[in-house]
Amino acid sequence: MSTTMTERSGIGGTSGSGSGIGGELRRWRHSRRVSQLELATLAGTTQRHLSFIESGRSLPGRAIVIRLAESLGLTLRERNDLLTAAGYAPVFAESGFDEAALRPVRAALEQILDGHLPYPALVIGPYGQVVAANAAIEVFTEDAAPELLEPPLNMLRLMLHPDGMGHRLRNLPEWGRHVIENLRARARRSPDPRLDALVDELAGYVPQTPVGPEHLGFAVPMRLASADGELRLITTLTSFATATDVTLAELRLEAFLPADDATSALLHSRARHRHATE
Repeated sequence: MSTTMTERSGIGGTSGSGSGIGGELRRWRHSRRVSQLELATLAGTTQRHLSFIESGRSLPGRAIVIRLAESLGLTLRERNDLLTAAGYAPVFAESGFDEAALRPVRAALEQILDGHLPYPALVIGPYGQVVAANAAIEVFTEDAAPELLEPPLNMLRLMLHPDGMGHRLRNLPEWGRHVIENLRARARRSPDPRLDALVDELAGYVPQTPVGPEHLGFAVPMRLASADGELRLITTLTSFATATDVTLAELRLEAFLPADDATSALLHSRARHRHATE
């Protein structure tokens, strides 16, 4: 059975209330490297109107703010912030994972997590906090320092910390770079001081060594030592692209798959042992 870990964390985004809608639009447009004309065309308005909004000469309606946010590819949290900067109430709800509004989602995720056994799978928040996981996650927590396993468990920290999985990762430089580069790409798209701080922390755990021949970029295999032998795992990430709730939109389902037959056999063996000892 899967394990659910509930936490309503203060997931911080970029607030735009300080500089107003004009300054925020200009900042996001520059960040996305689009011109006024390009953004206006995407949002179904005119360059003149957008220029007036950015200069503070015109106050945009709620509908155009939403269209501009969508055209900029902002996250739901960032769209709410842009609406707030324009003086409007947020339109996207932010539910706690354990609240009734997300009950159908929790049920579906439980089925997915359990269905992925005997391979590890977990649901993580935007800063690596584990929201739910299946029983096979024990291969990651094996031999980890107790303080790293205290709730809310942070999978990113556990993965790279020397007292977590770091000392068991046979290819820590390659795998660590894979994880950190993905986080940095997200930070470039959606600037967030909390994410920047996490990236800096994780980078301190990873040796600065040349990339080895196993660094494939799109599919770096994790080589993890365990009590039963070495595991070779690849990972897939699934997001909720059509979510209209901020919490749900920020969750990721990470499912690990065996990269070879030996790993598959080892994980099946561990699952049989777990069942026998329950």
